[in-house]
Amino acid sequence: MAGEESLRPVRWRGLPRGGTLLRVALVAALLGLAATVLTTPAGCPPPGAAPAGPPPTRRSPEPTALGGGSVAPGPGQPGAALPLPSGSVGVPVRLAEPAALAVLHPGARVDLLVVPAGGAPGAATLLAPRALVLDVVGAAGAADGSSALYLALRPEQAQRAVGVPEGSRFAVVVRG
Repeated sequence: MAGEESLRPVRWRGLPRGGTLLRVALVAALLGLAATVLTTPAGCPPPGAAPAGPPPTRRSPEPTALGGGSVAPGPGQPGAALPLPSGSVGVPVRLAEPAALAVLHPGARVDLLVVPAGGAPGAATLLAPRALVLDVVGAAGAADGSSALYLALRPEQAQRAVGVPEGSRFAVVVRG
């Protein structure tokens, strides 16, 4: 009866130990997370599926013809970026006040102004009158500085715009 009086713990050889259980639980959790991440959302077509038809295009009720015969969205109507008119160059501009991007849309006309670095607040210079807005990026208030306004400028206007000194600030005046 020496075996019954022993105080040594009983070891079950078939059951995993605590460390093994923890590893198995972590692997199961990671596999479940990977399966969740890799599932296709309900709104997305499965890979390799062809679209049902051509993508819908937005047109304003009263289209405005541009130099290249393209159509611009009407005022207040969101639309895709406009093509670059012939004889113009596209220039990205970061405005000193990004909140102004909220009222701009492709097809709008603006006056591009610049305040030189260290210049007086009222010392704005007109760089490009009636510039065409091609696209507005980050109008929803991007705090990371990724907001920009893409303008169609004549080559000499574009050269002046990209040649302003470091630290200069751009502003726009919306035209009617």
